[in-house]
Amino acid sequence: KKTEFLFEGIMLKLKWGVSVFITMNPGYAGRAELPDNLKALFRPVAMMVPNYAMIAEISLFSFGFLIGRSLARKIVATYKLCSEQLSSQDHYDYGMRAVKSVLTAAGNLKRRYPNEDEQIIMLRGIIDVNL
Repeated sequence: KKTEFLFEGIMLKLKWGVSVFITMNPGYAGRAELPDNLKALFRPVAMMVPNYAMIAEISLFSFGFLIGRSLARKIVATYKLCSEQLSSQDHYDYGMRAVKSVLTAAGNLKRRYPNEDEQIIMLRGIIDVNL
């Protein structure tokens, strides 16, 4: 095992507990592929699609929602239907970023109106994010 390496004329010490990762999503709007000279320096790692409903549920519970599981399933189903049935143009986003925006808006509303019906708060969050 090497303990140091030469980088642009400077000898640097290697720390074996440090790693560098690059997360790319080239199919996303406005993103480009990683150049081949940089691709050669990294190995690909297979990723799985995250469980949006579980992420949404945990987020809602962390904001203080009592019916987070039900609301999470509904919001994820809504955005899944949007992605399947509405326009697939690049500037439309029905993925986790959009879901997270709605969850954050609903969380802010929950903080401001803690005694309001949680389903109404979620609907307001959807409206606030999309209008």
